[in-house]
Amino acid sequence: MQQYTNFITAIDLGTSHMIGVVGIKNPVGTLSIIAHEVESSDTCIRRGCVYNVKETANKIKRLILKLENKLHGVKIGKVYVGVGGMSLRSIDHVVPHILGDDGIVSEETVESLYKECRSYHPDMLDVLAAVSPTYYIDNQFVVNPVGIPGSKIDAHYKLIVARPSLRSYIINSFKDLVNVEIAGILVSPLAMADVVLSEDEKNLGCALIGFGAGVTTLNIYKGGKLDSLFVIPLGSNLITKDIMSLHIVEAEAERIKQAYGSAIADRDNESSVQVSSADGAGMRDIPLVDLNEVVEARTREILENVYARLDESGLKSELGGGVIITGGGAALKNLTETIREQLQVNVRYSAARKGIIGSGDISSDNVEYAVAIGLLMQGTENCALPLPVQPEPQPKLFDTPEEPVAKQPTPEPRKQKPPKEKQKGGGLFDGWKKKVDNMTKGLFDDEM
Repeated sequence: MQQYTNFITAIDLGTSHMIGVVGIKNPVGTLSIIAHEVESSDTCIRRGCVYNVKETANKIKRLILKLENKLHGVKIGKVYVGVGGMSLRSIDHVVPHILGDDGIVSEETVESLYKECRSYHPDMLDVLAAVSPTYYIDNQFVVNPVGIPGSKIDAHYKLIVARPSLRSYIINSFKDLVNVEIAGILVSPLAMADVVLSEDEKNLGCALIGFGAGVTTLNIYKGGKLDSLFVIPLGSNLITKDIMSLHIVEAEAERIKQAYGSAIADRDNESSVQVSSADGAGMRDIPLVDLNEVVEARTREILENVYARLDESGLKSELGGGVIITGGGAALKNLTETIREQLQVNVRYSAARKGIIGSGDISSDNVEYAVAIGLLMQGTENCALPLPVQPEPQPKLFDTPEEPVAKQPTPEPRKQKPPKEKQKGGGLFDGWKKKVDNMTKGLFDDEM
């Protein structure tokens, strides 16, 4: 039984589920998944944001215990956490730097520009990441500025910002977890893009749409870099809520949405769907067209918001790499056809790029784990809790091995001397009496 002591752990805090994954990354970046677990989060996370800190902490604790049960006694000491709440968005930020008349851009210059960018604090916002830098030397665009002379350099960054509470609530959720620290708070839509998008798609221009339970995310790429990131506060849970208006309980509404839901209602279809009655005593039929008219209306609302953000970016007509859709809400039938008809571009479902997952029982096209896999790819620290130090054995008094002790012969019993015969006349006191008489007898003779 193998005992793992060096691995990366990541948790994706989703609106309906939080997903934990443990993996090992080899030198070329391929992941071996050694553990994964799921915990429901609909009672503590809304639209990607923690709203019940205590309940979130309990859920995370249970999720970590589930993962540790698969690690053969090794404990998790650190975790990378992914966030994607509805306040998340991208903004532009420029950092200028004067080089002087004979200045040349160095690696240190580029590093100092990034550090200055990360120290920037917009009003009422928290900076979670600074990505996709582009450089201009004396107002001329350059791909790689290192080594190029000039008098001034401007670094343009995309800052991923959110309300400060998005980060602080996550930190508070980990405060009561003994021996578990946050290795890093990462942006989930960016992590997912790194797993499912190819470099060619990013260079040609593409849009990644994540249909989540609580929110819909939109990443737009052009020239190989992130151009815009938007989070739309509408998710597939709203479709489930709308289906409940047909007098269907929530669990049953979610089931028939996944099984029969379509982004395009076929009004010529006269078939029906069986659903459990509210009292659980039997089944009843509802027309399929009634179901999908509800699904179509809410899907159209979500997509209209996506199209509006594409218009805002100015890149709606420059998506040579097409549109890639992912997330649990992307499973609706006819969704790709609806988007393709509107945008007139190629639309495909997401899958992890070849070479990302080397081993493990997670399929590359499993959209449920796409974000968690992306978080693992960005992780760099060992998340295993160090094993307890075993006490050193005490040294022996002798280095040479002990020789067997020869068996000693049993000593013979000591012979007892025969007891002396007792003399007549009283024993000890008679002897003393005779000695005194003899001494006194000689004394009187001398005097005489």
